[in-house]
Amino acid sequence: MSSNKSQKTASGSGSGEIKEERGEDHFLDQTLRPHTWDEYVGQKHIKDNVKILLEAARERGHIPEHVLFYGPPGLGKTTLAHLIASETGRQMRITSGPAIEKVGDLASILTNLAPGDILFIDEIHRLNKMVEEILYPAMESGVIDIIIGKGPSARTIQLDLPPFTLIAATTRAALISSPLRSRFSGGVFRMEFYSNEEIAEIIKRSGRLLRAELEKDALAEIAKRSRFTPRTANYFLKRCRDYAQVHKRPLDKETVKEALEMLSVDEIGLNSSDRKFLEILIKKFSGGPVGLKTIAAAMSEEEATVEEVIEPYLLQLGLIERTPRGRVATRTAYEHMNMKMPEESQNKLL
Repeated sequence: MSSNKSQKTASGSGSGEIKEERGEDHFLDQTLRPHTWDEYVGQKHIKDNVKILLEAARERGHIPEHVLFYGPPGLGKTTLAHLIASETGRQMRITSGPAIEKVGDLASILTNLAPGDILFIDEIHRLNKMVEEILYPAMESGVIDIIIGKGPSARTIQLDLPPFTLIAATTRAALISSPLRSRFSGGVFRMEFYSNEEIAEIIKRSGRLLRAELEKDALAEIAKRSRFTPRTANYFLKRCRDYAQVHKRPLDKETVKEALEMLSVDEIGLNSSDRKFLEILIKKFSGGPVGLKTIAAAMSEEEATVEEVIEPYLLQLGLIERTPRGRVATRTAYEHMNMKMPEESQNKLL
């Protein structure tokens, strides 16, 4: 199917206006984004389910049902939406939850869809609740109710919408209401983190597209520091390519290590904020337990930043534990920071 269909996006001005995608900001999307299922690495369980959903809809002559993807940022939710549009040969219009501020914004977008179009709403958990209520009948019955006038003279008119498929993405599935979640009849799919082998495959493909000749050891070095996330892997690849180009060096393991050290990324993917968290936890608070507010204040960071940006990767690597009394550094954290774990700290984890 044609992947060159014009794709449009709603502006962030709150007007719901649709405009063409342009500019260098979309370089990564346009160049490195997979255009076929074979090029898309990982998420096998989602790919298998979505391919069956699309094939069944094609055989029946129907449009695909509504789908929701959720998971941490950078795992390929938007890429899957583009792939579905490419495979179905449909035009995809793109907007986001914060961009749809008023009911009229959503009504404008929905009534301007062509039959069979795909509407992609990113960060759908940030939709205004009044807007969300209007979306229910649109998803379920293909109609939208508009109130004209105010007071006793107000009346409701019902507009029929062209058949469309809603693909939504969110990083905060818990914030999506149950009524909205239940209307994704095509499925609700959780994006999983990638293995180092899958990340290496993604970097290899991206390297070919960027004409960056990576040595095998260099590829593995980027992969193990990429936090199991394709977006991070592609970002590191581009920065390593820039470093090698400026210093007139091959993209080997040593060049990659030097480039990533400049970005303050260590051998397991921790950045300066991650290491600062561990250093404060171990040195200032003897390994914990310490509460979120206290450690956020010690880092001069917002609590939400600590909890949602810094801690998830540390938890995933087993460097910290969340206990009822607070955060505690594990033996792995002490070893990574080259510090000796005191006897009393070991007892805190028992």
